[in-house]
Amino acid sequence: MKIKMSWARTVAMIASMLVATGEESIAGDFIRVKETEESTKLQTAVFGYEKDGVRVDLIGAIHIADKHYYEFLNKWFENYEVLLFEMVGGENLGGGKKPALVEEPAEKEENKLAGLGKLYGAMEKALGLSGQGALIDYFAENFVHADLTMKEFEALQEERGESMLSFMIQAGLSAEKPEKDPNSIRLMRGILTGRSDLVKLELMHTMAAGDTQIDSVGGENVIIADRNAKCMQVLEREIGEGNKKIGIFYGAAHFPDMERRMLEMGFERVSEKWLTAWRVANQE
Repeated sequence: MKIKMSWARTVAMIASMLVATGEESIAGDFIRVKETEESTKLQTAVFGYEKDGVRVDLIGAIHIADKHYYEFLNKWFENYEVLLFEMVGGENLGGGKKPALVEEPAEKEENKLAGLGKLYGAMEKALGLSGQGALIDYFAENFVHADLTMKEFEALQEERGESMLSFMIQAGLSAEKPEKDPNSIRLMRGILTGRSDLVKLELMHTMAAGDTQIDSVGGENVIIADRNAKCMQVLEREIGEGNKKIGIFYGAAHFPDMERRMLEMGFERVSEKWLTAWRVANQE
């Protein structure tokens, strides 16, 4: 089988990973593109679920966005008794710790996700956006780590023969062709002229399809399934400790699978709210 993919779709597929490891005229349930006469917006969902007096909000995230999006989220997170967060290797964060008090391991482990950080940094600069890691307060008192440790992540990937690259390729091949591909000419024009607004407009719909694209992989995998399973274990523990208002802050691409797990636990979706992560003024 011959696989052919335009460079524009390749760039866009990489961009879609920013919603995963994770808004909609076209895309999935937890991320969408909202178009008005004045602007085009990439939006993430906050969906609320209830069961036996417990309220849990799934708060979708993308890893680069407008600065005010993260500033709003920091304030929003104060509403929860506990805020479960994703970050492979982030078990020393949260709980009111201060940066200077976080213990460094005796021997610093190689971070096999470092390449993603470099990718996010390059995308931030190219698109004129801010990074989630730099602006979200991961030392907040109510933050609780709900993800794999780096050792757990690497051991599971080795066990499954999985890598970030192989997962991205599988997601790209499993997903249906987007209804709206990036326009190669407009995308190139935006890149060559430094017009980040043009680039963002071309990438929005692909990023909006990120949750369904990643969910199309299905089955047992580390990037989504194993990390979501760990998050659900932490959720059950926090409910068992008596917490009644809980937020889960994860990449939006995790949420189709995570919602299925919550529905199986007996939760029902009772509310929705949309937050604007990117906003681009429409061209005249």
